[in-house]
Amino acid sequence: MGRRSDAIARFTEEAEASGLQVEVRSYPEGTRTAADAAAAVGCHVDQIVKSLVFMADVRPVLVLCSGGRRVDEERLANYLGTEIRIAGASEVRAATGFAIGGTPPLGHTVPLRTVVDPHLMDFDEVWAAAGTPNSVFPVKPRDLVQATSGAVVGVTR
Repeated sequence: MGRRSDAIARFTEEAEASGLQVEVRSYPEGTRTAADAAAAVGCHVDQIVKSLVFMADVRPVLVLCSGGRRVDEERLANYLGTEIRIAGASEVRAATGFAIGGTPPLGHTVPLRTVVDPHLMDFDEVWAAAGTPNSVFPVKPRDLVQATSGAVVGVTR
């Protein structure tokens, strides 16, 4: 349990330092995929925030994507003005300090440029990973944008 609870504690501390009060909820059945998380929480899959790391040249960029959508890599590359590729597992861990499947939207190893899917703004509440593949937290989309200094840009389909 040690490393998992450390990851949640580290995320919670960082989130609160960003002015975001979080209430982490754990689901033993797992919340690794958007569909798993939506089933566990009991919400629409589009209310799940996927934290996806891309490499823009050598710099990691975080895209907070609605669970039912996919990042349009061409649109993201055009917005960033550089070639991009999905980050590998080791790159995700190096940039964020968290594993794929539990990557939270903030509280990373290094501050990440963040792009937010406008579709998330359609909801009163969304759910994002809280540091482990079986923990999530509810958040108002506007609060998430503010805490991450995210740019709300249409880069999904």
